[in-house]
Amino acid sequence: MSRGSYYNSLVPEASTRDQTAPAQPAVGPRRFTLKQRIILRIIIWLGYWLIRIIGPTLRVCISYEEGAQETFEQRPLIASVWHSCMIPATYICRDMGVRVMSSNSYDGEYMGRIIHKFGFVAVKGSSSRNAVRALLGLRRALEDGWTVAFTLDGPRGPRHKVKPGPVALARSSGVPLTMFHVAVDRAWVLNSWDRMMIPVPFSRVLVRIGKLIRVPSGSSDEELECYTAELQAALDRVCEFAEANVNQVGSGEFPYSERK
Repeated sequence: MSRGSYYNSLVPEASTRDQTAPAQPAVGPRRFTLKQRIILRIIIWLGYWLIRIIGPTLRVCISYEEGAQETFEQRPLIASVWHSCMIPATYICRDMGVRVMSSNSYDGEYMGRIIHKFGFVAVKGSSSRNAVRALLGLRRALEDGWTVAFTLDGPRGPRHKVKPGPVALARSSGVPLTMFHVAVDRAWVLNSWDRMMIPVPFSRVLVRIGKLIRVPSGSSDEELECYTAELQAALDRVCEFAEANVNQVGSGEFPYSERK
């Protein structure tokens, strides 16, 4: 498949048959073994209470680049964040009805159920399976006025590398791209492919939100490659800024956010 055909295949035209099918939240029952179901329940319970207990203790500042969205709750937008930021981002972005692409894997199942408890709606799909169907579901969510979000290097990496789905969705929907990074001054870092962060209670957190990127509907496939590179550069930029300044959270330049 050529590069152009690949971009076009990500979000087909509105007349495609699959677009009329309803999006399926990744929170329903799946066919797992008894052992898997028991482990799943334990992970969901532990994950939920980990976020619920640590989240309210975090001291958060939300910082915006020039040209970024006007408010944190602005919608609809197509948001991108790295997979390692999922735990603090789940609490900070809770109860906003954000639609998230969720992997069909076992890991995606428990993550989808955990974030569902914080007001997210997980749409089944991934970079490797059922991606087109999930992107169509996300486009319908945008049409209904909801923000959609991608953990852009998930579900299995490579770490901190952008995939083209959000850019193709932005061209199809006309909704701008936003991106953010969540830096934590003290965190336990897991020995996983994404180096997942678990914030230490009462840590300082800096959320840096980047300048909006608008992708014209008439963009060629070659131009989409340029916008994908621009999204990569923007995520690298907000990541570098947040990590460099997180220790200043609470100062005059980086005051605590009112969103608790």
